[in-house]
Amino acid sequence: MTTVEVQHNWAADQWDWPLQHNDGVVKVHSTPDKWEVGLDASFFTPKEIEVKVVNNALMIHLRHEARTDQHGDVKREISRTYHLPDDVDATTLKSHLSQNGVLTISASKKK
Repeated sequence: MTTVEVQHNWAADQWDWPLQHNDGVVKVHSTPDKWEVGLDASFFTPKEIEVKVVNNALMIHLRHEARTDQHGDVKREISRTYHLPDDVDATTLKSHLSQNGVLTISASKKK
């Protein structure tokens, strides 16, 4: 087996989400009434997406088993965790996957 080093021309701290290329695919919005995060989940179906809250952290896990396309096999698995701000009511969290693959998770702020 031969290992091939991955070359890149960006700083490691710029990486945020697969295929983002700093195009704003991951967006976090916080207003006085609502907290919301949106991200690209276009390669996943609703059954392949898990969203949960553990100890005031929003955990997003996307996974699908190997699939074969014209180029070969592909398997994807992505995890992302967000610390929920203290003023977010975690009991109001809702998630929605749009037809174009944008996963939006939102919650109301505590009053």
